[in-house]
Amino acid sequence: MTESAREGIDITRILHAPRERVFEAWTTPEHFAAWYGGDAEVPLDRVSMDVRPGGAWSLVMVVPGTEMPFHGVYREVVAPERLVFTVKDASAPDDIEGETVTATFTDRGDRTTEMAFQQRGGNLTAEQYAAAEDGWEAFFDALVARLASF
Repeated sequence: MTESAREGIDITRILHAPRERVFEAWTTPEHFAAWYGGDAEVPLDRVSMDVRPGGAWSLVMVVPGTEMPFHGVYREVVAPERLVFTVKDASAPDDIEGETVTATFTDRGDRTTEMAFQQRGGNLTAEQYAAAEDGWEAFFDALVARLASF
């Protein structure tokens, strides 16, 4: 395992879309449901997003035979530059806030956006961080496809 896998997750992607559109894909239920979860289904009626500091978000990913709920709270919302929010799944203990996700969107000036993603919290083992990183990479592949479609 790399040191970063033990501490959290860091992913940077160059996305072929203006940062306003990337931000919209992160903050609009219809778009978020289309890419969060990768190939898993995220029914739109199971997504709730109150995108403001202190606002809650939740969704349910549906894979054959099981449902996987996720939820958290927005800590920072700076449109279209930055989002900071917590994320927990059903296996997380009730007495923790969960992991903290920071997504920063930098306009590269050519209708592309650099998305810098970071997840921290120390709540996962090295193996869990590695698996979560693989999951986020699949989600971001779906994000690329979604950005090309709207």
